[in-house]
Amino acid sequence: MHELGVVIEVVKIVEKFAVENQVQKIDTLVLQIGELSSMIPKYIKAVYPAAVDGTMLEDTKLEIEILPGNARCADCGKVFNVLEQNGRCPKCNGKRLELLCGKEFYIKEIRCY
Repeated sequence: MHELGVVIEVVKIVEKFAVENQVQKIDTLVLQIGELSSMIPKYIKAVYPAAVDGTMLEDTKLEIEILPGNARCADCGKVFNVLEQNGRCPKCNGKRLELLCGKEFYIKEIRCY
């Protein structure tokens, strides 16, 4: 489970931000995760308490927003959700796709007191 290592790095980034901006207390950390990302939201939530243990984020809440995995059909240009359509264009049934979004992993927001 590589999520723990990734969340530990996120914690380091947020702590560095807090120090540089003289933030004393963080209430909520908001992450955006693409539905085609290698990061699995339920695992991120599961490892979060261990990753923040003993850090300034120890008492923070974690919110995760899922970003859709959208693609454009290379044959007809239709934009669609890859997972909902099982990787096939709903207009022409094509499989040649240009991925537009869905692999993201972002720190969207750090809510401070």
